[in-house]
Amino acid sequence: MSPVHPLDDAATARAVVDGDGILVAWSEGARRLLGYAPDEVEGRPAAGLLAPQAQGRAPERADRRWDGVVALRHRDGRRLDVWLLAHHLEGRDDWLLVAPLDSRRPAVRDETLVRAVLAQSPCATAVYDARLRLHGINDAMSRVIGLPEHRIRGLRVSEIGGRPASGEMEREMAEVLASGRGRDVETYARAGGEERAHAWLARIAPLRDTAGSVHGVCVTVHDFTEQFRARERLRLVNEASVRIGTTLDVTRTAQELADVCVPALADFVSVDLLDPPDRDGEYRSERPTAPVTLRRAAHRSVNEGSPEAVVAVGAVDVYPASSPQADSLVAGRPLVAPNAEGSVEQWLAWDERRRKRVAECGVHAVLSVPIAARGQTLGVAVLSRFRRPEAYTSDDVLLAEEVTARAAVCIDNARRFSRERDTALALQRSLLPQSLPRTAALEAASRYLPAARAGIGGDWFDVIPLSGMRVAMVVGDVIGQGIQASATMGRLRTAVRTLADIDLAPDELLTHLDDLVVRLSSEAGAEGTTGEVGATCLYAVYDPVSRRCTLARAGHPPPVVVPPDGPPRQIEMPPGPALGLGGLPFESVELELAEGTVLALYTDGLLESRERDSEASHRLLCGALTESAQSLEGAAHAILRALLPAGGAPDDVALLLARTHGLAASNVATWEVGADPARVAPVRKQVADRLEGWGLTEATFTAELVVSELVTNAIRYGEPPIRLRLIHDETTLICEVSDTSHTAPHLRRAQISDEGGRGLLLVAQLTQRWGSRHTPEGKTIWAELSLPGEE
Repeated sequence: MSPVHPLDDAATARAVVDGDGILVAWSEGARRLLGYAPDEVEGRPAAGLLAPQAQGRAPERADRRWDGVVALRHRDGRRLDVWLLAHHLEGRDDWLLVAPLDSRRPAVRDETLVRAVLAQSPCATAVYDARLRLHGINDAMSRVIGLPEHRIRGLRVSEIGGRPASGEMEREMAEVLASGRGRDVETYARAGGEERAHAWLARIAPLRDTAGSVHGVCVTVHDFTEQFRARERLRLVNEASVRIGTTLDVTRTAQELADVCVPALADFVSVDLLDPPDRDGEYRSERPTAPVTLRRAAHRSVNEGSPEAVVAVGAVDVYPASSPQADSLVAGRPLVAPNAEGSVEQWLAWDERRRKRVAECGVHAVLSVPIAARGQTLGVAVLSRFRRPEAYTSDDVLLAEEVTARAAVCIDNARRFSRERDTALALQRSLLPQSLPRTAALEAASRYLPAARAGIGGDWFDVIPLSGMRVAMVVGDVIGQGIQASATMGRLRTAVRTLADIDLAPDELLTHLDDLVVRLSSEAGAEGTTGEVGATCLYAVYDPVSRRCTLARAGHPPPVVVPPDGPPRQIEMPPGPALGLGGLPFESVELELAEGTVLALYTDGLLESRERDSEASHRLLCGALTESAQSLEGAAHAILRALLPAGGAPDDVALLLARTHGLAASNVATWEVGADPARVAPVRKQVADRLEGWGLTEATFTAELVVSELVTNAIRYGEPPIRLRLIHDETTLICEVSDTSHTAPHLRRAQISDEGGRGLLLVAQLTQRWGSRHTPEGKTIWAELSLPGEE
């Protein structure tokens, strides 16, 4: 096989002329053709090589390729009529001139190489020799190239094409020539004299003689533009199904639609959506009428920063009749400009600013496609072309419709999800405390954050004032997401408050709450809903008089305690089963809390993270508490900032911080009362004296009546020993009477003739609230009075 000469400059005359007509390169083949050495012509005007009185049309800047016979002057003075092929180099203002040196030798039709070609083949066919010089082409290939055979015989394919794709083709041919194995190459290029590129399948095969030696290559090309475009359309539709709808966010989905269409379908794409009505959030089924108010959801350009955009993302604009957006939405189908009725500029004449921007960018084709799903119009996508020279075809319109239809379903799904999420969030926030009660026992701060991307969960927290100035703290988490979880959370929070009002101990309260969750699961199964109801919960009661806190948990993370003089630590306590398992016991723990101790109660969403384990999250929590424990609001902010990612938590987060305050012993007075009605009067006197010592003389009369009634009831209906306790802070005075009877008192309607039965009714009328609670020894009847200065 003959050696291959990749450059082989001597076989072709080549020269490069810049935009000013100066010769900047001169090959050895050019010296052979005209006799001039490179140093004699480079840097000088190319016109100096023209023969006297030479005529002909020179190439223009808009030409991509030019060919023709040019009269040139040889170095020895004689005139040569030379056929030149000129290529306008991409990205430069230079021209490459080539002329074959051996094209004038007659073609030998009986040579082995030529006989290997089917002269009458309908396929475009070319034969190249061992030097990869063109040996011959058939008529079909001549039409593809746009040049006759006798003009280009002897040129390499890179010299004939003059494009990067031609150089790549030449390298593929060299591989076939060297290996002797054929190959198929796909390329996208313009045929000779055409403005629009075609997709070509080039099949390169080695040409062998009878001995099997390779003497050249045969190249046949097939125009498979339609198949290529169909494949590209299918690829784009498949890509759209993968890339569009990755989230349930409307804005992000609109941006994904714009990203998929650029640059595959357009050079600039804008996506504008209708704002749903405020009444029910549903779009109208009928088509909108002009003018149309749209909100820019997304746009994308082939140019960085989208300089073609006139409206910013998130901004609202009004589109009148004759605008692309309004016309397409009113018609309910895609519209293309320019069309038979006018140009792009006329279509955009309604907005002078847009018209100028279109003229500046060179937009020559606009396609407007409605975004509609499930019978509702959601918005419109406008696709513009200014870099791609092709106008929109019917296939482009069908493809844009297909991609937009897929995006419309995703946008509608995202919109429906957002609406349901907003509804669930509004429901959940309405079920959570709007503000935390102010109590003498503790100060509190709270945070609730819904999950960033998942549905709304069932996390909740609460602070519940109890009798005797005690306070209950609760944090819980319902398993599952969505409105069902929020509704279940509301039912459990109500149940906790109801059970707390009857002063159940934390372990007993969780037992009753577990029974409720089991019943809710049974009801859910009977109604045919999927999944069982489950929850976790932490319940704590703090008594400021004894400064002791009793806690129990049902599968919930244990709280963190920060003593005023020590580091944060996790409270060790039995985990307890999650609510809904049924039949399993709960255990409580009791600990004493110093004045100013901070408790941190939270749901598991605060510590869960893909980037770190639970121990690392716990260390971050303790660190944030240590640094910001002086301010509960500041500590809550620091905790969320330290543990949650910038994009939001993957799960719901509820956080409750509380700083405890003890009640001074001087604010509490206790008396043991004998079971003798005669003891009532001395007790009233002792109460009056103590209130005078506290400076609460204005409350003496009411307090004496309440104490008299409660002590009398305990003596008459209760069992000794009987104890009276008074507790007060700045706003409230509490009277408590305890005995060992477990019978709870109740209000009753006394008859006119009855001598008694009006005591508790009198207590209920004189006090802010009253009630009873069971104790291990019996029961306690209590009543709260608002101090006169705080009513």
